Amino acid sequence: MDIGILVIGNELTSGMTQDTNSSFIARELHAQGWRVSAVMIVGDDRDAIKRGLDYLLEISDALVVAGGLGPTEDDITTAAVAGAFELDLYTDEAVLQQLKGRFSSLGIPWTENNAKQAMFPEGADIIDNPIGSACGFLQDRDGRPVAVIPGVPAEARKMFSDGVISIFRDKIAYREHVAKRTIKIFGRTESRIDQTLSHEDLEILGVSIGFYPRFPETHLVVTSRGEYRERVEENLRVICERIEGKFHRYIFGYDDDTMEGVVAALLTDRGLTLSVAESCTGGLITDRITDVPGSSVFLERGVVTYSNTSKVELLGVPASIIAEHGAVSEETAVLMAEGVKGVAGTDIGLATTGIAGPGGGTEEKPVGTVFIALSAGEDTICRRFLFRWDRRRIKEMSSQIALNMLRRFLAGEEID
Repeated sequence: MDIGILVIGNELTSGMTQDTNSSFIARELHAQGWRVSAVMIVGDDRDAIKRGLDYLLEISDALVVAGGLGPTEDDITTAAVAGAFELDLYTDEAVLQQLKGRFSSLGIPWTENNAKQAMFPEGADIIDNPIGSACGFLQDRDGRPVAVIPGVPAEARKMFSDGVISIFRDKIAYREHVAKRTIKIFGRTESRIDQTLSHEDLEILGVSIGFYPRFPETHLVVTSRGEYRERVEENLRVICERIEGKFHRYIFGYDDDTMEGVVAALLTDRGLTLSVAESCTGGLITDRITDVPGSSVFLERGVVTYSNTSKVELLGVPASIIAEHGAVSEETAVLMAEGVKGVAGTDIGLATTGIAGPGGGTEEKPVGTVFIALSAGEDTICRRFLFRWDRRRIKEMSSQIALNMLRRFLAGEEID
């Protein structure tokens, strides 16, 4: 099934607000095995909305429209859709009373312009909004369902996931069986992966591979399609096994896995504790780890020891070592990892120190020089890296490599 996405709002076409709805909707559609025929963004303009609807309906089996359902004067989507389809508007009394009751329960004064959110095109089916005031609606257009939902991201996501997907399933029958899996890789570039897989005969098996770079990772979405479910699933399994055989050491997870989530699971399963000392990453490693529910089971502490004084006072790194070798050095990184592990009394200590730039580099240690150390038991390993990105990407890559080093250590793999 091919589905078009039309996103509406002057705030989007002016660049004042970033569109996140279309990317979310497209991902969710793709997860269902459906294709996105096109994505369009138009302003709050009746003619532009009509042209967008006309074009997308020419190339799509269904359509999702997001934005412009609020109470203000520039929220014209409902009227524009009705006009494009030559339909009259009506006020749904049940929705109107529900709106008034919602405002009253929240202690919000009622103004008459809010009644606009209870108006719908004739013949529309209402899509409930459980977390906002503006309901959506479903309009049939020559047998093709058009789902219209609010543009507020939290509302759009909830209504699309809980309502629109099931509506599309009911309205349009599957034309083929689809199975898919996302393979997450770190340590190999998109071009190198593509070259390695270039000899795989995917078309015969009805399998396709999509490349989705998510710095600093590369995600492979493997999709298998066909008439018979068992064959579709078997073809997917075969191709995934081939990919795993070629990239085993670089695959850290699948589907919804994250690097920090995988590390958290390994630490929890092994009953090990962790402490982190960060300089150039500024707490990013700890931030990612604490995004994982239950991380308090293994994470004892994370400290940002940005200054030389903090490295000495909090981690016990001798001032003489910093004076002789520098704050950005293997010697300092090793002592940071061992220091935080000793102070916290954890099984593992992880540390980063580097020069994120844009200034501060030297010929010996240019901008982008980063040392990452991991201490466990009596052993400590340290690796030096040189990155050529901007400050933010250097921090992101450093945190990723640190977590990947920890993942590989916990998995008993060589850390290269």
